[in-house]
Amino acid sequence: MLYWYMERLFNYDAHGISGPVGKRRDKLFIISEILEITREGSLKTQVMYRANLSFTQLNDYLNFMLKTNFLKKTSVAGKDVYGATDKGLDFLDRYRETTELLMEEKDPASIHVRIGNDDKHKTIVPASKKTQTS
Repeated sequence: MLYWYMERLFNYDAHGISGPVGKRRDKLFIISEILEITREGSLKTQVMYRANLSFTQLNDYLNFMLKTNFLKKTSVAGKDVYGATDKGLDFLDRYRETTELLMEEKDPASIHVRIGNDDKHKTIVPASKKTQTS
């Protein structure tokens, strides 16, 4: 049941979470995506196309990730190859664990949302569930 829920909320497949459906990707998600892509080593253009980033965005992320030691850059046959470091892979594991914890629900068919500043919660039931109970 958790798989069903995550599959609909996120693009979730055998490789893990690949992005929110119909929503913008946040920075942590993009960092985790780059780490997944560079796990075995990748060229800059491969990272750019697979992560669906512009050249400018990619450079910003790569510079940040090199400074924080999430990535390492090596030269192979005159080309720069980017690879995830142990620190980067540790971040990726923790990011996945946190995301999975956030996805766990007692009732995965509904999502509890806080509305406004009060303590009232609204339960949103997916349309597919509504038609089954009607």
